[in-house]
Amino acid sequence: QVQLQESGPGLVKPSQTLSLTCSVSGATITDTRYFWSWIRQPPGKGLEWIGHMTIIGSTYCSPSLESRTSISRDTAKNQFALHLSSVTPEDTAVYYCARYETRGGGYDYWGQGTQVTVSS
Repeated sequence: QVQLQESGPGLVKPSQTLSLTCSVSGATITDTRYFWSWIRQPPGKGLEWIGHMTIIGSTYCSPSLESRTSISRDTAKNQFALHLSSVTPEDTAVYYCARYETRGGGYDYWGQGTQVTVSS
């Protein structure tokens, strides 16, 4: 059974870097059939795609967040991570990691989500 689990601090101060890790079990992040993604949902708003990492380690990010976003991976630990710099209160959201199935399209597995609040 595939499981994704987000971890990281729930509170980040403005101007700092938000760092989250997604631990994957039941699948490998080097599987060629999938992209590994970060998505967030600000309070009262819809889902927002942040970015994803491909099998070869390339990353693609939302243009609105690209300048502040990096996505990395640790294949030995089967984890991938999100780093969002220079955060503001507008980055407060529930952050999800998810697996995207490239052939049929769509997200087939999600983490439970983790609340991150940006506040001093």
